[in-house]
Amino acid sequence: MTDIKCIIVEVCIFSKNNGIPHYLLLKRSTSDTLYPGIWQIITGGIRPNEKAYETAYREVREETNLTPFRFYVGPHISSFYDAENDAVHLAPLFAAEVKHGEVTKLSSEHEAHHWCLYKEAQELLVWPGQKQGLDIVHRYIAGEEEAGQLLEISEKLSLKSKVSNNSAKNS
Repeated sequence: MTDIKCIIVEVCIFSKNNGIPHYLLLKRSTSDTLYPGIWQIITGGIRPNEKAYETAYREVREETNLTPFRFYVGPHISSFYDAENDAVHLAPLFAAEVKHGEVTKLSSEHEAHHWCLYKEAQELLVWPGQKQGLDIVHRYIAGEEEAGQLLEISEKLSLKSKVSNNSAKNS
């Protein structure tokens, strides 16, 4: 019987410059054996006894060295079938807002990064699930619709005090 697994997360990082959202895409290392050279949002594996949102935050820090001041759960789950292991994988989406201009330092998993506007990000992303996730983040979270405001989970990561301190700086 085919297994259903939730062992990875996806994170869409964005910043705002004069109210306009920019999205961070990462280019996988060309020496990577799995999907070398493709542009993607952050993906990462959930460790034992780790909550998915904790994984998402850890992966942002590990893969980019960026520090989110707002964090959201996205109302989207990417899914894909892994034929080698006969498993369907479900990946919850998160969004992280970082200060505009913060310096990105990549891990060895990636060879390049690119801050881009929504349209360009849509063109660069390969996977349909990540494109759909970007749509949701762009419209509801970065677009500040009511549903997006209800998705913020900064307090779960003790970011709540940082939110009020950084909000004025990023307006």
